[in-house]
Amino acid sequence: MPATLITRSKTVLAKGEIVELVIWRVPRPVPPSQHTFKYRAVYIVAGVRVVGFDNELGEGDHMHVHGKELPYAFTTVDQLIEDFIAAVDAVRRMT
Repeated sequence: MPATLITRSKTVLAKGEIVELVIWRVPRPVPPSQHTFKYRAVYIVAGVRVVGFDNELGEGDHMHVHGKELPYAFTTVDQLIEDFIAAVDAVRRMT
């Protein structure tokens, strides 16, 4: 079974910030993740990743906020999207 694209979106906001989200369903988990989704979500300001969520091979589910890598507990695709949007909103309110 090949990977299946679940969603892909890229938005450029009024001040030039980029919000991008890509989620795939994969045939097998991406170790050490236990679920069958591969994803990346990023908020970029002036060419710098300010917020990011992803699950890279060997690293598992995690997030990046202002250059710090933190664990992320993936539960569902819907929750991932909500958590990413909330993190971006929180960062945007701070600036």
